[in-house]
Amino acid sequence: MGGAASSTPLGYCQPVPSLPSGVYAIVDGSATRPPLDLVGAFVRGGAAIVQLRLKQAGAGELLRLAREARKLCAGRALLLVNDRPDVARLAEADGVHLGQEDLPWPAARAIMGPRALIGVSTHSDAEIDAAQGVDYIGFGPIFATASKPGLPLPQGIEGLWRAVRRSRVPVVAIGGITIESVSEVAGAGARCVAAIAQLCGAPDPEAATREMAKAFNR
Repeated sequence: MGGAASSTPLGYCQPVPSLPSGVYAIVDGSATRPPLDLVGAFVRGGAAIVQLRLKQAGAGELLRLAREARKLCAGRALLLVNDRPDVARLAEADGVHLGQEDLPWPAARAIMGPRALIGVSTHSDAEIDAAQGVDYIGFGPIFATASKPGLPLPQGIEGLWRAVRRSRVPVVAIGGITIESVSEVAGAGARCVAAIAQLCGAPDPEAATREMAKAFNR
């Protein structure tokens, strides 16, 4: 006779710390390097958070990669999975990041449990307000970017400044951020600076991550 399924997320025995500050490195499926090579480089370079954004990967392959990435990140960086709270839970990742077209964040919370980090991408005041209840919001694009086609016009530093003051949860700035602009973005109050092309496409992703982390902490 089957019993009810446990509502306790797998492996979540300790509370996840609040969102750390620093570099939020995104492993994108468009990168030419293997995903796990990038995860390792980002962790060695000092990223505070690594997100797996592998939209073309099947669920089984994504789970395999997330489990391996978890080992690389353990004790050094938080690991988040883009879009898939089910995969994040099974991989025992630290959390999930959701876009506006993904599962509503309360549904992701039901899957992930109270100890997982949940973030949501936002691009407007209305989206920021609707996300108050998650652990952090992504906000952008701050500058022009080719990494995510179809986004709204750049928000700029002034837009980021307003978002930080409107949101009751930490803000991760994303979109066209370079090593040269990191200090300005951090100065506007962003908890983290997220980057895709600047890190995935760098000749040396580890060195680029390290430079970005140093710039953030200046």
